[in-house]
Amino acid sequence: MKNIIIVVLAVLVVGVGVYLLPGNENEQADDVVQDIKQLVNDYSIGNVTAEAASITSDELIVTDSDENQTTYDLPEDEFFVSIASFIETTHPCANHSLTGCQGELVEQEFHVYIEDTEGNVILDQPMETQANGFFDLWLERDKTYNIAITQDGKKAESQFSTFEGDNTCITTIQLEGNKSA
Repeated sequence: MKNIIIVVLAVLVVGVGVYLLPGNENEQADDVVQDIKQLVNDYSIGNVTAEAASITSDELIVTDSDENQTTYDLPEDEFFVSIASFIETTHPCANHSLTGCQGELVEQEFHVYIEDTEGNVILDQPMETQANGFFDLWLERDKTYNIAITQDGKKAESQFSTFEGDNTCITTIQLEGNKSA
């Protein structure tokens, strides 16, 4: 019995010590960031439900069925943005509702090209919208980006930024005409 107690105490001391080791704070911070990003994704694709879940430039706000609100801080160096290009129908939006916003072009593939104002290519690949008609991105904060979205000969170009207070929901990118991809 005495040996078991010593082993349990040793495990507890070592376990607590791991959390106190220098550099471990970064690992914990990385885990928290990944957990928040996963939580945002889960609300976005409907794996987790809530009465409401919306995302501002700084936080995820979740409201349960009893109208209790829980807020989660977003990563300090990354900005969440959800984009729904459209052909005919859109809605005005500033802060994306992970549980309520609905885009026109559901589960469709687009080619998305994003570069920053210095000309660095951030994204150049096909992307598919989710069941809500949006695709979600995590981008570097405090930057301005140029975006081009193409699909079946239609194209749209726009600009958005990721500064504090900027919109997390972009619904103003209208695909038009038979422009070259």
